Amino acid sequence: MHDLIGDIHGHADALQRLLKKLGYSRQNGIYRHPDRQAIFLGDFIDRGPKIRETLEIVRPMIESGAALSVLGNHELNALAFHTPHPDIPDEYLRPHNEKNSHQHAETVRQVPAGELASYLEWFRALPLWLDLDGLRVVHACWDETRMGKINSPVTDEFLYSACLPGGSLFEPVEAMLKGKEARLPSATTFRDKDGHERTATRVKWYEPPEGHTYRTYAMASEPIDSDEQLPGEVIRAAVPYPEDAKPVFVGHYWLKGACPELLRRNVACVDWSVAKGGFLCAYQWDGEQKLDAGKFVWIT
Repeated sequence: MHDLIGDIHGHADALQRLLKKLGYSRQNGIYRHPDRQAIFLGDFIDRGPKIRETLEIVRPMIESGAALSVLGNHELNALAFHTPHPDIPDEYLRPHNEKNSHQHAETVRQVPAGELASYLEWFRALPLWLDLDGLRVVHACWDETRMGKINSPVTDEFLYSACLPGGSLFEPVEAMLKGKEARLPSATTFRDKDGHERTATRVKWYEPPEGHTYRTYAMASEPIDSDEQLPGEVIRAAVPYPEDAKPVFVGHYWLKGACPELLRRNVACVDWSVAKGGFLCAYQWDGEQKLDAGKFVWIT
């Protein structure tokens, strides 16, 4: 059985406490459970105070088989930040502007360059999703139509296509690792968790959009104040997650609350904003196809 662990963002102390609470112990330097396996939802890096220590915990767990993981958007961003642009000299796939440099600054500061290069190569080996016996795992959005367009592994050519607007993989990878978005009505904006003004909102991709407004179809972490009905292009582009499909676990969404809640009976998010005043969260999955909010475990 599996323990699904949400976005860590360099909070190694919380990760160690959570692993111990879940019954993992350190054996020969690697956290293991006698009969369970962890699954990480990605986003190990950026923001937090102990990024290097986080990587030193999760990588040995994954390489030894004590854990599995999917690629997070922060790992993809890091690969793009350090991969030269194929057509523009002295530029990178992820521009080194103030916003992007600030987001990645703690990783660069805390992880020595040689070690970071090794971790970047390791990130390339992480799958974008897991489709296992009884459950599914992806960082932000499960959409089999888009998955069918993606070829792994994460080579330079993959990164060129996935990280440069206009590439054939740009839209599918953006959806899977960053979530689907709907452009807001004109003059409607909001500020995200980092204070940036946004003109599009991440949506509840797992729900049918019919009958929703922008406010009700936006993810709970994005405070949209518009009761305008969704336009036809948003409804036509939707691929709701079937209610009878096996459970899918995601991270990414910076949810808030005193305790975790399910998104739906077969959809759970385990990102509860440890890097923004929330808590590190896990779900203890034991094969159930109808998820149970009582099986969340977290560290406050």
